[in-house]
Amino acid sequence: MATTTRMGRASVRNIGIMAHIDAGKTTTTERILYYTGTSHKVGEVHDGTTATDFLPEEREHGITIASAAVTCRWTVDGAVHTVNLIDTPGHIDFTVEVERCLRVLDGTVAVFDAVAGVEPQSETVWRQADRYGVPRVCFVNKMDRVGADMARTVEMIGDRLGAVPLVLHLPVGAEAGFRGVVDLVGMRALVWPADAGPGEAYEVAAVPDELAGEARRWRARLLETVAEHDEALMELYVRGEEPAEAELHAAVRRLTVGSVDGPVTVTPVLCGTAFKNKGVQPLLDAVVRYLPSPLDAGEAVGVRPGDAGAAVARPPSEDAPLAALAFKITGDPHLGRLTFVRLYSGRLDTGDRVYNPLRGEKERIGKIYRMHAATREEVPTAVAGDIVAVMGLRRTGTGETLCDAADPIVLDSMDFPDPVIEVAVEPRSRSDRDRLSSAVVRLSEEDPSLRVHTDAESGQTILGGMGELHLEIQVARLLREFGVEARVGRPRVAYRETIRRAVAAVDRTHRKQTGGRGQFARVRIAVEPFDGGYEFVDEVTGGRVPREFVPAVDRGCRDALRLGVLAGYEVTGVRVRLLDGAFHTEDSSDLAFRTVALDAMREALAQADPALLEPVMAVEVTTPEDCMGDVIGDLNARRGRVRSLAERRGARVVSAAVPLAEMFGYVGDLRGRTSGRASFVMEFDSYAQAPDAVAAAVVGR
Repeated sequence: MATTTRMGRASVRNIGIMAHIDAGKTTTTERILYYTGTSHKVGEVHDGTTATDFLPEEREHGITIASAAVTCRWTVDGAVHTVNLIDTPGHIDFTVEVERCLRVLDGTVAVFDAVAGVEPQSETVWRQADRYGVPRVCFVNKMDRVGADMARTVEMIGDRLGAVPLVLHLPVGAEAGFRGVVDLVGMRALVWPADAGPGEAYEVAAVPDELAGEARRWRARLLETVAEHDEALMELYVRGEEPAEAELHAAVRRLTVGSVDGPVTVTPVLCGTAFKNKGVQPLLDAVVRYLPSPLDAGEAVGVRPGDAGAAVARPPSEDAPLAALAFKITGDPHLGRLTFVRLYSGRLDTGDRVYNPLRGEKERIGKIYRMHAATREEVPTAVAGDIVAVMGLRRTGTGETLCDAADPIVLDSMDFPDPVIEVAVEPRSRSDRDRLSSAVVRLSEEDPSLRVHTDAESGQTILGGMGELHLEIQVARLLREFGVEARVGRPRVAYRETIRRAVAAVDRTHRKQTGGRGQFARVRIAVEPFDGGYEFVDEVTGGRVPREFVPAVDRGCRDALRLGVLAGYEVTGVRVRLLDGAFHTEDSSDLAFRTVALDAMREALAQADPALLEPVMAVEVTTPEDCMGDVIGDLNARRGRVRSLAERRGARVVSAAVPLAEMFGYVGDLRGRTSGRASFVMEFDSYAQAPDAVAAAVVGR
């Protein structure tokens, strides 16, 4: 049952766990569920028994693919707090899962590998959290591993992420001898048994003598950093007074919650080893003490539909009009379509009718569930601050707002990246074609980064995604979960097209007479290269193209951009200016203007010196020194451009920009060249113009 009082909302934490792949997010989540009593057995990633990685594909690959929500409770200073927790993926191919979760969360735990420090995907998710203004607590995990270095990771958090780290823990013991932490706020040691099992309590002890000097130095640094950013602590610091433990906790909380609106991100840093059951309880304490409640997150700001974008705000109160955001859609084998929503204001009751202002439609709430990964608990009501799953919303999509029809609001949605890789799927029979059609609708609803279209020439279904693993997982779901028998092509690059010069004017007329009412429309447009994706500018005066037909011209131009004139790829980087036109009082219509705009736009694209764009990936290879020459030579042979060389823990790190087309099969080649001693990560960087030889080969296919 949702807690409805203001005090109850203050005890709620909506948080996520985010990190680079293999930093230990899911293991940390499993320990949190165990310590809070939500689960009674600790699941392990390597055994395929985790609560939040419950999909067959997740257990098969040993990684998180889909975000999973769980609810647990934790007591701090005698008060019980509700923690709604979402475990997010770490692999770059599934970064859209992180994106949509961060949009609705109030805080997050950033997990770092104590050996690797800040890794590429750590930077990506950190930037996503910056974009949505989400406060963070850092957890330096795997302190028991050989090479673990807390100080170096803290330095990287400051240097690579541009944050101000507030170090609250020092490790007691190193690597295999790690046995606890020094709590710099309370100046005491928290020590676990050497072979601590799940659920074992730590012992509170005095700071070990060998760490006393270091602990004093780090505490002085902590107090100085807090005082620098917090006026209340500054007064004590100037007077030379030591703050009470509660005062320091309060100051750290103020900085953590408030810094997202300031010039820097201030974030507490703790350490431990989740796999060895050390450091998780203090992390839970920090989540409750330092991360914001829905009340701290403040008002949700949106716009009023149909009111020229007038801003409107909703307080985090159940007495305010409803404002909720649908951020995830999933299919349940027993319940069907479930929509995950975050309530920012108002309340939601079973049977309510809610309004979707983007679609202009009302929908009825069926049942409301509080999710626990693969299981669920039905509740009659959800209120401001809750994250729940709702049954019965058939038409609401990801990123759409639900509100009160009498007081509508549209909340900010989310941006989803365009796919960079595609694969063709061809059903084996007519029945498989029907199953494929319904399956891709389901999959694209659940995953907005999966784009589906039909190839105009071959009739094949084309799935577009964020990487090879992303498409491999989705194709596996098609075959296994939906029972589709199909031939699957090899992955191919999702190219784009653009234009290189301006075209001053293209004039086209559409005239058609069929005996009854005819069709007539004329437009005159100009096109030019544009740094953004697409822009439409209406420059018509005197009513030669009536206002009601201008949106149809815009839609016709967009239609033409979906199929480029070079090789049929989507066109980007174009500004269109509507210069002139003509209409007929009887024969003009939206369809006529949309048709003539499409024809004019295709002619303009052909005249504008079209060019092919290819996706370029940011690649980071970690390799032993003696293999670096082979690695760089291979990257150069793949048309790569080395951006930087660095050293990390005795290995060399090569950062390069490489066209995606040259990266297929790279994992096997790299292993062969380095005898399996090197590893790499990559993420989408940008689109760049393809060389003439590459463009000619693609266009000639």
